[in-house]
Amino acid sequence: MNLKHFFCIILSITTYYSVEAQQVWTPDNGNGTFTNPIMWGDWPDPDIIRVGDDFYLVSTSMHYVPGCPIATSKDLVNWKMVGYAVERYDEDPRYDMQNGQLYLNGSWASTIRYHKGKFYVGFCTPYGWGTETGHFSICIADKPDGPWERTIFPEYLYDPGLFFDDDGKVYVVHGQGTLYITELNSDVKSVKGKPVEIWNKRFKDSQTFGENFGMEGSHMYKINGKYYITCPAGGTKGWQVCLRSDHIYGPYEHKVIMQDDSSYPPNGLHQGGMVQLKNGDWWFIIMQDRGPIGRVPYLLPVKWIDGWPMLGDNGKDVITYPKPDVGKKQQPLSAPATSDEFKSKKLGLQWQWNHNPDPQKWTLTERPGYMRLKASLATNLKEARNTLTQRVQGPSCEGTVEMDVTNLREGNVAGFGIFQFPYAYVAVQQEGNTRKIIMCNNDQTEEVIENFKGDKLWIRSRVTDKTFTAQFYYSLDGREFHPIGNELKMGLGLPWTANRFALFNFSTKEMGLDGYADFNWFRFTGK
Repeated sequence: MNLKHFFCIILSITTYYSVEAQQVWTPDNGNGTFTNPIMWGDWPDPDIIRVGDDFYLVSTSMHYVPGCPIATSKDLVNWKMVGYAVERYDEDPRYDMQNGQLYLNGSWASTIRYHKGKFYVGFCTPYGWGTETGHFSICIADKPDGPWERTIFPEYLYDPGLFFDDDGKVYVVHGQGTLYITELNSDVKSVKGKPVEIWNKRFKDSQTFGENFGMEGSHMYKINGKYYITCPAGGTKGWQVCLRSDHIYGPYEHKVIMQDDSSYPPNGLHQGGMVQLKNGDWWFIIMQDRGPIGRVPYLLPVKWIDGWPMLGDNGKDVITYPKPDVGKKQQPLSAPATSDEFKSKKLGLQWQWNHNPDPQKWTLTERPGYMRLKASLATNLKEARNTLTQRVQGPSCEGTVEMDVTNLREGNVAGFGIFQFPYAYVAVQQEGNTRKIIMCNNDQTEEVIENFKGDKLWIRSRVTDKTFTAQFYYSLDGREFHPIGNELKMGLGLPWTANRFALFNFSTKEMGLDGYADFNWFRFTGK
């Protein structure tokens, strides 16, 4: 055995045990097959590219900051985070939780492409839920981990799919129901032409598509001289449609390339993107809606039949497939990071804030090895800034924190829980010189433990995707945990965003704004 081979084995073993240590779901079965989903957490609206030997996936993140998470893989099965395309949203003070809130805004339906040495990420930012106004953005970088330069367009291109044609022209396919193509200027920083309508057919065959269905989430490809546009249809009901034409502006013919809504209740397979391997094979990453756990990415083989990219096995998903042939031996097991000991001076890529954070209100350096959250003024968790979150995951998982509350002040509420609407948490509440442990569910205090005398509290939450519930526990010594409060029935009061683990500290009184909580670590376990 040569030295290079030895170190490759050691690296593989180290990576394997790293994944096992955090006990996170891995789709890799270790025998040349994988089992969907490829990431059992909220990675909605995935789009994908290949650059050399590396694959890159971008996802929607809505109001969470930083935005547009980017993951990378060598084999489409084992993934890790690489960065974000958007550091923060500076176009509206409401992203700073000022003058109202902007939950559900931020990045929607991200698209990623690579062209002549540069990475491009595009997305739309709807201006309010259910409205038909907003903006479109393009972010450009030399490397997938940035730095990224963002251009905000005055135009609103809904659910965009960026496309570079062979002749150097740049287009975006976009729309909901009715689809359009808009040409961009060559620098990809402004619109060149007016939108051209290419598709407005709506189907009323209830046995096939449901009533009055249109398409969205489009992505465009040019394959063997023909233009292909893949689109989900009929909401999250499991239908994927492909449009095909000899000319970019059509006319387009169409075909259903997947119709499978039976994989998992309550919804089927939806929006996604397609990528070609070096050996010529094609694969499709598509999301499946798993309710409060999130929209998880599935990996499906593509079989070309009569010039159409048919997904899965005759348009159905069989869950377990042979791994993509990337011409290499077994890749080390990997998964996006979860647990964090807060040893770094930079925030781990697994974390996102509920909105633009106040940089004066959090620090990893004032007390090395701790995440310090300083209190901001709020009446409840929904209104609080600097809530630090990461994905819950299926099929079941738990998160645990150790929190030092020595420096809480009057009105501070610091703790850990599950964030969505409704949300629930366990916290230490400071009232004068006394503290109490509280469990709140949807802003209702369900249990109180008076006269808490300690300076540290350990809090745990357990989540399952079978009943979409979360249970809560506390410990006074970090070893023995006790149930507290009642069960959170996880919901989707914020449509299209999954439930998340959340660390927080807010103050209901101005006199407590100099208080802070120190989180020593967050530890994730799952299966």
